[in-house]
Amino acid sequence: MLLRQLEYLAALARERHFARAAAACHVSQPSLSVAIRKLERELGVPIVRRGQRFAGLTPEGERVLLWAHRILGEVDALRQDLSTMRDSLSGVLRLGAIPSALTAAPMLTTPFCERHPHTRVSLESLSSREISHRLGEFELDVAMTYVDDDELSGVRVTALYEERYLLLTPADGELAGRPLVRWAEVAALPLCLLTRRMRNRRVLDEFFAGDGVTAVPAIETDTVASLYAHVATRRWSSVIAHAWLHMFGLPEGMRVVPLEMAARPPQIGLVVADHHPEPILARALLDLARGLDLRGTLDTLLRDHLAR
Repeated sequence: MLLRQLEYLAALARERHFARAAAACHVSQPSLSVAIRKLERELGVPIVRRGQRFAGLTPEGERVLLWAHRILGEVDALRQDLSTMRDSLSGVLRLGAIPSALTAAPMLTTPFCERHPHTRVSLESLSSREISHRLGEFELDVAMTYVDDDELSGVRVTALYEERYLLLTPADGELAGRPLVRWAEVAALPLCLLTRRMRNRRVLDEFFAGDGVTAVPAIETDTVASLYAHVATRRWSSVIAHAWLHMFGLPEGMRVVPLEMAARPPQIGLVVADHHPEPILARALLDLARGLDLRGTLDTLLRDHLAR
């Protein structure tokens, strides 16, 4: 049963004439007649009394008309409700983010809440594997993750920025004054890195391998905050994503130096499950993100820190 068939029936009952009803619905008279006959077959009851012209509805037809008005009224209410939500959104946006992207999340969530003051955001730190699973199970509305991750499937992507990698090292360290360093040089330093179960670390290991070395950090941790806490002692160096500067900045006595990038850097973006209807709050976040320039903001932040 289609809503269109119920709309045709309501128009016929109102106009009491096939041609006028068809004109009101902007269809041909044969199309309207065929649709109502199909409705009769689907419901298994006669709806219209037929003669040379429209002769009214059968008792069953009158009952169907009552339900048609009720259903069409609910559809109108749904449309009005969604229109209200678009104008003044409410509810909870369920947002997942990989740890290395969490530092940039406030650049989205803060303007989102400012634009939609009746909404709330539930932000979780999740691995890329968890994100893929929970998007598929409808447990997340949207996620902030690596968009070139092989584990992602059945999603739609909105790109945000490319990760740029920096050596974070003591200001008096041997590489601190360099304009650019190689991955092999970094591997020889006393390092603190994220653990290998983190996607960010696996990305870094690929770059180290591309320069013919394997990094063996003295300390591994599963949070960016813990990594920064260790590096702030000025005993360790690390490789950080430039977006981390947005939250943690540059610890006292430390410097950042760009790393050589032989390949295209990984890209961070927003992903939503490729199903319909798309969650309204997720769509609102995507609309907001498309109007922001996270890439430009982070690049400016990076230039400011490199100039220090």
